[in-house]
Amino acid sequence: MSEQNVFVASPEAKSKALRLRIFAFLAWILAMAGQVYAIFNLISNDKMMWLIGAIVVILALAVLGNFLWKKSNRLDPASEKDGVKFFIQNQLGAFMGVLAFLPLAIFIFTNKDLDGKTKGIAGSVAVIAMLAAGISGVDFNPPSVEKYTKEINAQTKTLEDLNVGNNVYWASAGNKYHINRDCHHIKNKSNLSNGTVKESFEQKGISELCKTCKKNAEKVSLTMPE
Repeated sequence: MSEQNVFVASPEAKSKALRLRIFAFLAWILAMAGQVYAIFNLISNDKMMWLIGAIVVILALAVLGNFLWKKSNRLDPASEKDGVKFFIQNQLGAFMGVLAFLPLAIFIFTNKDLDGKTKGIAGSVAVIAMLAAGISGVDFNPPSVEKYTKEINAQTKTLEDLNVGNNVYWASAGNKYHINRDCHHIKNKSNLSNGTVKESFEQKGISELCKTCKKNAEKVSLTMPE
């Protein structure tokens, strides 16, 4: 391949990623606020069920924040060259998930006014929720500029091997790009975009060629004279 394509998130992708990160922080802030409320108002023997209910709500908010944060990172990933930023950006959800429950768990287990049963049940639920929130925030396969660059060039090479050029189509709701505008998967869709593989990746995060388009291109390639 004569030229290497380097991934650069499009302005649209960066804008969408920013919105997702704002919503993620709002979800985390609400989770923290719920924790504070639970600490000061719900840690008592006669409010155990309310406390458990609050823990469930906090968990839902923390997981939602983690989901939005991961999604934003796939639109606008960090570079592996800056190791500290790369780690923090991709694993921030794990930290926030734990932080949404750790103080609450500590307050439950150290509260002298709670009986053993309440401490055991509410404390266990808080610890389990903390682990769930933390794990949901871990990105086991974090995206990066380097990974996306490698994928873009691999996909571009695939199109070169198929001898179909580098103009592809993708739909706003799809997760694959297409070689043929008349592919039956997108034929009746009006909200199509087209451009290079690099542009499909940068604008929509699409990194997979439609299998139907690939199969048809391979058939054409086999019938062409050498």
